[in-house]
Parts: sequence; C-alpha cells; structure tokens
Amino acid sequence: MDGQLIAFTGIAAGMVTMPGADFAVVVRNALDSRRAGVATAVGVAGGLLVHTALAVAGLAAVLVAVPALFGAVQLLGGVYLLYLGVGALIAAVRRTGAHADSATGPAAAAPADGPAALLGTARSLRQGFLTNALNPKAPVLFLSLLPQFVPAGQPALPRTLLLATMVVAMALVWFPAVALLVDRLGNWLRRPRVTRALEATTGALLTALGGVLLIELVLA
Repeated sequence: MDGQLIAFTGIAAGMVTMPGADFAVVVRNALDSRRAGVATAVGVAGGLLVHTALAVAGLAAVLVAVPALFGAVQLLGGVYLLYLGVGALIAAVRRTGAHADSATGPAAAAPADGPAALLGTARSLRQGFLTNALNPKAPVLFLSLLPQFVPAGQPALPRTLLLATMVVAMALVWFPAVALLVDRLGNWLRRPRVTRALEATTGALLTALGGVLLIELVLA
C-alpha cells in the first residue's frame, strides 16, 4: 500500500471519529433505541456520501466559490443544529420531572413495531443525514483534502473516488458501532439520571455548534 494512502487512512479515521455534531446526534438517538441509533448512523454516512461525491465531481468548488450559496448552507446548518440542540435540552428538562426508576428505563426505550417504528426510523435517518449534509465546512475540507492524496501523474477521478469511498466506509463502521455500544450499555445509560445528563450534554453541544455557525455567518 502506498504511503499516501496510509496517511489518508489515518487522517480520515481521525476526521470520522472526532466527536462533534454527528457523534452527538447518534448517541442521542441511540438512547431511544438501537434501531434509531443505527438509522441515524446510516444517515450520517449518507451525508458524507453527498459531500465526498460533490468534491469528486468538483461541485464543492462551486459551493465554496459562491458566498451566497455557502452562506445559505451555513444558515440552514446552524438553525438545524440549534433545533436539535434545543430539543434535546427540552427533553432533558422534561425528564427532570419524571420519577421513573431504573427498572422502567430499558422497557420505555424498547423499540416499537409497526408504522410508528418505521416513522421513528425514518426520522432518525433524516436527522443523521441533515446533520452531516448541512455542515458547511465539510465541502471545504474535502475539496482541500482529497486532491492532496492524488499522486502526481495519476488520473484524479479514480483516486478521489477511492478516497471518498474509504471515508464513507469508515463512517458506516464507526457510527453504527457507536450506536450499538450505546445500546449495549442501555441498562445503565437509560437510567433516568444518566439519560438526563446525556440529553443535557448532547443538547448543549449541538446548541453550541449551531450557535458558532450562525455567529461565524454574522461576522463574515
């Protein structure tokens, strides 16, 4: 394996596993059920697929070069993260008033069957996808990163396709693994006090990230 590919593997793995909005949303939804967590994880990978595909096609350059278009994505991303963050904070406050004991936690989190479960899965998938796809910094990152790992003299398209596929594959391994770990620890994580703390933490993180995007937009 060539050195550039090895280096890219390490950098991409660090990018994918770094805690951020994607990680927070996967953890938040995995607290509800394994199905919701995994669906969110797949949605995040879908968002990454969009970003990497745009970078490979060169369309990310258009997004970066047009300030109005880039600003629109940043506005949507910031508002959406605020929406998710405030929703998680409200859920944490509501849980504060609940007095269910730890024995009822896992039962309440058990996934339902039928249309309601399908709607919940679709919502989780959508949340994961939008959280990643509306990240305005991702196009800049991939547009600047992928070309650096195309060896001189080699066709750019096959190489960038390979690199993009690697990123999406890592996401499809990492984020479902996070969701499954949260579900595995469900009996402890879904205890009311722990769940409230996680809700509050992820809500604060998402709200802060959304606020940063909007502040950067205003100051730009």
